[in-house]
Amino acid sequence: MTLIPKSHPRLNSLLIREKLVKGFDDNLVAKEGLLAHGRGEAFDYLIGEKTSKSAKEAIKAAAFMLKNAKNSVISVNGNFVALCPKEIIQLAKNTNSKIEVNLFYSNEKRKKAITKILKKSGAKEIFGLNKKSSTKLLGIDSARRIVDKNGIFSADVVLVPLEDGDRTIALKKAKKKIITFDLNPLSRTAETADITIVDNVTRAMKLLVSESKKKL
Repeated sequence: MTLIPKSHPRLNSLLIREKLVKGFDDNLVAKEGLLAHGRGEAFDYLIGEKTSKSAKEAIKAAAFMLKNAKNSVISVNGNFVALCPKEIIQLAKNTNSKIEVNLFYSNEKRKKAITKILKKSGAKEIFGLNKKSSTKLLGIDSARRIVDKNGIFSADVVLVPLEDGDRTIALKKAKKKIITFDLNPLSRTAETADITIVDNVTRAMKLLVSESKKKL
């Protein structure tokens, strides 16, 4: 990684960029994912790169929804795994949630790279990899329509961070409760989800993991 001075005013932002670039080099992150992050980063600057009071309330609601779900699933993509691998595993354990790989720019090389990082971080079971248990979501044409019968397809609650609006809408039509992280409060995902956490996913995931440890 590039040596970034600790005194740099955008230290955390630059460290996140470095993680994503490494994720790209390691085949986790698609090049389009780098561009998508830049868009979100601009919104983060607008909120002062801090977690707002409303975001903290949304995080509490998200933890409650996940812990009360009958079959909750954390949907992961390359950016999410590159930035928050340990937090994903911790949240899954705390809320008894499944983890499913679901990619817009899908290929086997990326799936293997993402799976490797998740397992290295402590994941025991990962959904979305077995073609025999795959099925399709209605109302969406991208590769993200392919979901696991035992994961997202049968879930009642789905956490969909860093999401595209098409799948969020399709999941809502499939009667799923949706939790998302989205720095753009006007995006289709943010406006469609049941709970939208308007915050940087790296900050919010740490808080969500902490909140999920609390007793109901």
